[in-house]
Amino acid sequence: MAEQDDVLHLIDDTGTVPEDSSARKWKIAVIDDDAAVHEGTRFALSDYNLHGATLEILSAYSAAEGRTLMRNNPDVAAVLLDVIMETDVAGLDLVEYIRNELKNETVRIILRTGQPGQAPERRVIVQYDINDYKAKTELTADKLFTSLTAALRSYQQLERMVQTRRGLEIIIDAASTLYDFKSMQRLAEGVLTQLASLLNVDCAGILVLRDDGAAGSEFSVLAGSGCYSRFIGTTSSKALDPDLRQMVEAAFQRRKNEFADHRSVLYLRTGSGREVVVLLQAERQLSDTDRALVEIFSSRLSIAFDNVILYRQLHEANTQLEDRVAQRTRALMQANRRLSAQWLRLQRANGFKNEILGTVAHDLKNPLGVILGRTEMLTELIGAGSPKENVTAQVEHIRDATKRLTSMVDHLISDAMADAFDITIRREAVDIAALVAEVADSNLPSAVNKQQSIAVSAPPNFVTMCDADRIREAIDNLVSNAIKYSPIGGKITVGVTHDGSDTVIRITDQGAGLSPEDLGRLFGRFQRLSAKPTAGESSTGLGLSIVKRIIDMHGGHVTAESAGPGQGSTFTVTLPATETT
Repeated sequence: MAEQDDVLHLIDDTGTVPEDSSARKWKIAVIDDDAAVHEGTRFALSDYNLHGATLEILSAYSAAEGRTLMRNNPDVAAVLLDVIMETDVAGLDLVEYIRNELKNETVRIILRTGQPGQAPERRVIVQYDINDYKAKTELTADKLFTSLTAALRSYQQLERMVQTRRGLEIIIDAASTLYDFKSMQRLAEGVLTQLASLLNVDCAGILVLRDDGAAGSEFSVLAGSGCYSRFIGTTSSKALDPDLRQMVEAAFQRRKNEFADHRSVLYLRTGSGREVVVLLQAERQLSDTDRALVEIFSSRLSIAFDNVILYRQLHEANTQLEDRVAQRTRALMQANRRLSAQWLRLQRANGFKNEILGTVAHDLKNPLGVILGRTEMLTELIGAGSPKENVTAQVEHIRDATKRLTSMVDHLISDAMADAFDITIRREAVDIAALVAEVADSNLPSAVNKQQSIAVSAPPNFVTMCDADRIREAIDNLVSNAIKYSPIGGKITVGVTHDGSDTVIRITDQGAGLSPEDLGRLFGRFQRLSAKPTAGESSTGLGLSIVKRIIDMHGGHVTAESAGPGQGSTFTVTLPATETT
């Protein structure tokens, strides 16, 4: 006989009609060591109905039996579980077994106890994964109905989430498989297979394709399964059963998915204008979750079909291309033979040019070396008693002129090499910040002689695709010019920044500045500027033209700015960060 607090207060509903045994049922487990509780629960819930589904109540009279019941029935939706059975915590131990060992996280668990004081409600709810905790005296028929309904709705939502997650995982896995197919027929077979796996049912299906997408045009059956497999390879709609042909033609006209009873019709249009219809005959009616997953899956199929179509077109194009390549190869071989002959002639001409250039450089430098030597000897003779002041002044003029001539020859040779048609830019990843720092360090002694400072602002690892030697030469020319035209004690700044995808190098000085006339002819050859070097340095007028030539060869540009005479100037070099085509 149950104690007073174990009594379940029931409402008498004798007028209800029992549900048909073939209808869908919710599985409910009652685990309690009191047989009266089982009988009372069955009586109270005898007319229970939720979403057209009745209950199938399973009973266990101990925690041990409860373990077996839950292990053999993983689809139980809710458990009405007594706390105190074999032991004072038998029910709580069973909760841990269900959650931790069976890994069943969807079943809803409602604890019932006749002695609530022995397992305080707050501690149990916090410590154990349960959904409700009630004293048996609280669970009247109405409250039992309310608690169970809430639990079943929660279970239904969790089941939908589990099904959705499983379906999405299948869709993701299917995408990588379907996109790899190169045959239209194999892709169609894969679609039917994946749909059956997605819905987790055995179903018959047929997939048809209409190529031109025009109303009334013929379609072909690419794949079929189950009772529809006999239509595989059909190229005329008249070969289909009349009702089947009518459903397919209606889908092409409707141009949208349709779900009815146990039959589903999917429609999709590819980016290339083809139309596909998939008809599925399933054993059960699809749920809302199934339909949503099928919609997601079908929306991804357009790309897969277009991939196969494009692959087929590409294969045909490759076949034609091979013939054209063979023809072009023969023509190119003839052109290459002509180019080889021309290349040999150009090589000989280039060798002759280099020989002439070397001879000119050698013949000019040798007499200049003799002049320098003779001036030194003349200086020594003057020290022996000749009229010193006048002769010394003349010797100094000769020496300065000779040095300027030597420098001019060096620049002429460099400029001639830069103009040679067979000189190319060797692009590689260059740390511009490090390169600018090296140039500044190499020019520092010249700046120190004029009590000048060089400030470099360049972030580390500033990589640009360029020819390191050529860019070093260009920046060196600009920095040496800044030193040459800046006053004693002046400051030169060198900065490196980004401008979008370009690398920008700026060299600023505090020199005499540039007049509007200077800016107009700045980068021409042998151009003399209005400003003069501040310590009597020589200038050939070639340095800036060489800079422009190097930067142009890189696809960049160099500009100069000045606020006017006496206000310094800024030279800006812009280089594309990557090679331009």
